[in-house]
Amino acid sequence: MEIDDHSLQYLLDLHGEEIHYEKGCVARFKVVRTEITLERPHGISYSLTFHGPDGRRVMGYDNAHSVEHRGSRFKKNPIAHDHWHRGKIDKGRPYTFTTAEQLVADFFDEIARILEGSE
Repeated sequence: MEIDDHSLQYLLDLHGEEIHYEKGCVARFKVVRTEITLERPHGISYSLTFHGPDGRRVMGYDNAHSVEHRGSRFKKNPIAHDHWHRGKIDKGRPYTFTTAEQLVADFFDEIARILEGSE
């Protein structure tokens, strides 16, 4: 998978950023260049996390490890490590990385769903 430099730079520029929400929630971004591998075909290692007021991770997108598909023993597990978690004990669900912009949009969409559900 080849991602253009502009798209990757957009994501890399978010490294170290924190966005604080009302009620003490925070979104955090960790993004660094890595070697291009089958597991990280876009050449970045990322962790986009959303934390509750108590600091506990509520949700996150990352590519730190592989995850298995759920619900179908016939579906092949992805080689790429892209996935997302909902809650601390969720082992993760595969995520199809297409562009950095889409990853960030999906992350913020999920934050919006979480915040709408907590009110």
